[in-house]
Amino acid sequence: MATTALLVIDMLSPYAHEDVELLEGSAEQVVPPLAELVRRAHDREDVELVYVNDNHGDFTASREEIEDRARKGRRPDLVEPLLAPPDCAFLTKVRHSAFFGTSLSYLLHHRGVETIILTGQVTEQCILYTALDSYVRHYSIKVPRDCVAHIHADLADAALRMMERNMRAEIITSATCLDG
Repeated sequence: MATTALLVIDMLSPYAHEDVELLEGSAEQVVPPLAELVRRAHDREDVELVYVNDNHGDFTASREEIEDRARKGRRPDLVEPLLAPPDCAFLTKVRHSAFFGTSLSYLLHHRGVETIILTGQVTEQCILYTALDSYVRHYSIKVPRDCVAHIHADLADAALRMMERNMRAEIITSATCLDG
């Protein structure tokens, strides 16, 4: 049973949306430490690796189609290092929270998860809303600040402060988030 889940949220993106220019610079900084964190988490039996990705309005899209669209998008260099390992859970979402309209709650409960590590994009949107939904479900929350990308740095900083203060999230780094 995994006691921790590493969620990788919305990193398989074609980068074809409004504000993409603002997001790209932050995503460029996040991809290397996140890819290393995914590799480390994948090698551990006590960590459930879960990808939750926006389906971009295509309710028939499979995992392979989502990954293919992302690889063929504007920034394949940001996608390739973070392609989901074939043996990890892959859920699609349609709104900001990774919990909304997905089977994530059931999966985490079934696996005995107590702590959720939130990574991906966008800090001030999908990460923040997933943190709130994690908190109301009584999960412990960790957010490695070097593994979350933002559109607006000031809003991301405010979101991280809100997660820490209001949701008791531990704001840490990728180097320490799998410790203890």
